Amino acid sequence: MLEGAAFGAFRMAATREGVMLYNPVDTYIGVSIERYGEFSFFESQLFSQLCGPGDTVFDVGANIGAHTLAFARLVGPQGFVYAFEPVRVIFNVLCANVALNGYENVQGIHAIAGRTPGEERVPDLRHDEPGNFGAFSASYFGDGRPVPRIPLDAFAATEKITLVKIDVEGMEGDVIAGASDLIARHRPVLFVENDRRERSAALIAQLFALDYRLFWHLAPLFNPDNYNANPEDVFPGIVSVNMLCVPRERAANITGFREITSPGDESGVGNQ
Repeated sequence: MLEGAAFGAFRMAATREGVMLYNPVDTYIGVSIERYGEFSFFESQLFSQLCGPGDTVFDVGANIGAHTLAFARLVGPQGFVYAFEPVRVIFNVLCANVALNGYENVQGIHAIAGRTPGEERVPDLRHDEPGNFGAFSASYFGDGRPVPRIPLDAFAATEKITLVKIDVEGMEGDVIAGASDLIARHRPVLFVENDRRERSAALIAQLFALDYRLFWHLAPLFNPDNYNANPEDVFPGIVSVNMLCVPRERAANITGFREITSPGDESGVGNQ
């Protein structure tokens, strides 16, 4: 009934994960939702194998909630999702999308997940001008409104943490450093973005030191079988470069993904 309606810079659409507000001039997430009714389906498809009813999931770098909604559906009313997003307007849209779909098992957290407790200043973004709002990095912080910085270790006592997704535009190492107690206690599966060539080796070494096996997960942005049945690929050759990280002690039969064997191992994707 409200699909296509405009709310300031944002629009509303029916998607694979329910009704969503989105920004139509957001280069990747917004364009994908508008054209395809979904975002990065192949990541969500993997998540369906990594968590289930009753689990607790952390979505660090949740943006407007495309994956948060999938996690909320997968863990069900007995599970819980903590969704971190530091950019104020994007956080507001994240919370709106959770509310629009009636999920009571999500806590949106307007904060940065980082190495140590503290505070950062996060600038407001212009959402009426085209841009890749999902690429906003903590390295840009310095001016703006104060936002808390919270290590994930603050949540180490939480029950049944099975999956932590970390997509924070080059600051993944800081998030992991601030989650050492949580990781030691729960040994969750980690799904970690790794598309910064200059930081890749250190990030891989950091995860090896935590005794994880790592696998490249390269997810095309275009899904031919998308929700809107749109056959046009506006993201030719573009993939999300992530690592599936599994505790080494877990007996896991992982097929279809190339295992990372050294810190110098590269994904083979040009944008890494």
